[in-house]
Amino acid sequence: MAIEVRPATVFEDVRALVGPKRPDASVCWCLSYRIPSKLNNELHGPARGEHVRSLLEQGPLGVLAYDGDEPVGWAAVAPRADTSFARNRKIPHVDDLPVWSLWCIRVRPGHRGTGISHTLIEGAVDFARDRGAPAIEAYPLDNQGAKVDLTMAYAGIRKNFEAAGFVWAADTTSVLAGHPRVLMRRALG
Repeated sequence: MAIEVRPATVFEDVRALVGPKRPDASVCWCLSYRIPSKLNNELHGPARGEHVRSLLEQGPLGVLAYDGDEPVGWAAVAPRADTSFARNRKIPHVDDLPVWSLWCIRVRPGHRGTGISHTLIEGAVDFARDRGAPAIEAYPLDNQGAKVDLTMAYAGIRKNFEAAGFVWAADTTSVLAGHPRVLMRRALG
């Protein structure tokens, strides 16, 4: 399997990974950390997808993994200053470096367990590096080998980030699906 990671620019491909099965459903669309919470709470149903479409007109919202022409994975990555992590009280800032954040990884059913999440992490790192990021942070679950509910596994798990060269930078007070999240960082210099 030759998985290729590309900037997320095609709306239909982004929709295939983070959009709803039903057009009227109010799923995340990976907006909750990208836009102010007030706007996030105001957008419902198709308006969420239309907001993603308008954001894509300004540039990629992360990266997609492709198996041939089929989008099979997603990773949200952006400058931390452009996300709610810039103001998040549960995720600390370890310094003033203008880091990028990698906060969501999703692999389509039928493609999980094949290493795509590792490929997505590397693709997100390359994407951030190519855009001048001095470092990239992630906020994965420190599940210590315990099973993680797939709905809440979007943050990734610590061991996958360690395998990609990220190192622990700080503990957080954020808990997701009963597991603490840690701040992991990888220098890109």
